[in-house]
Amino acid sequence: MPKLSDVIAVLEELYPPQWAESWDAVGLVCGDPDAEVGRVLFAVDPVQAVADEAAEWGAGLLVTHHPLYLRGTTTVAATGFKGRVVHGLIKNDIALHVAHTNADHADPGVSDALAEAIGLKVTGPLVADPTDPAGRRGSGRIGVLDAPVPLSAFAAQVAAGLPATATGVRVAGDPDRPISRVAVCGGAGDSFLAEARAAGVDAYVTADLRHHPVSEATEAAPVALVDAAHWATEWPWCTLAARALDAAAATRGWALETRVSTLVTDAWTAHAAMPNPALPYPA
Repeated sequence: MPKLSDVIAVLEELYPPQWAESWDAVGLVCGDPDAEVGRVLFAVDPVQAVADEAAEWGAGLLVTHHPLYLRGTTTVAATGFKGRVVHGLIKNDIALHVAHTNADHADPGVSDALAEAIGLKVTGPLVADPTDPAGRRGSGRIGVLDAPVPLSAFAAQVAAGLPATATGVRVAGDPDRPISRVAVCGGAGDSFLAEARAAGVDAYVTADLRHHPVSEATEAAPVALVDAAHWATEWPWCTLAARALDAAAATRGWALETRVSTLVTDAWTAHAAMPNPALPYPA
């Protein structure tokens, strides 16, 4: 079996820490670099249920997309839920490694996995990384469908391609509008609404869209917006990352097993359907 340091070296080759945003917290959170690792679990969120799954499966390494301590901390005491996660991981000899915005910017990265999941062929980044001479890295992706479809059908395709969540998929735009060229951004992507509009795409798929940015974006240009759950848009990356680590392990002759957590850790847990009265508000 490889050492943790060997596995981390591969992960940092795939998702170099220097590609992360300056505010981000990526890399090894806990773990002994000299410890052997036989099983690696991939997940979006480093929450207690995922840590418990890692322990039950016998993982030696948990790789998550979201950081446990994004804003730093002065304590890992088990008096808080984050401290309890750290204590549980250490007690079970499980390391924790984070690939966040460095995985967003990678090629292939989070948005490539999202594009693949919803049936797009990627043509390039939405916002290119100026340090990449090949012009493939960057934030978000632009892709094309095999054939144009109405927005209503495309939204159904997005919903079918992503893991189910309580909130489902929301749509802004004419349901009959033909959709062919699409921009995507895994996770919160309303900061790239202007870039999506400037790219001349038919639709933009992302998460965490807010009322005012959506209202302004749809008024400014006829770009359809498809808003899925944050967790759902980033979960496909787990499979992409696991495949990449599997391939690296095979070339090195490592006895290493990977697994993608299917626990739904989206923050929204239920959805109450609203009635559909004749009036837009109760009489």
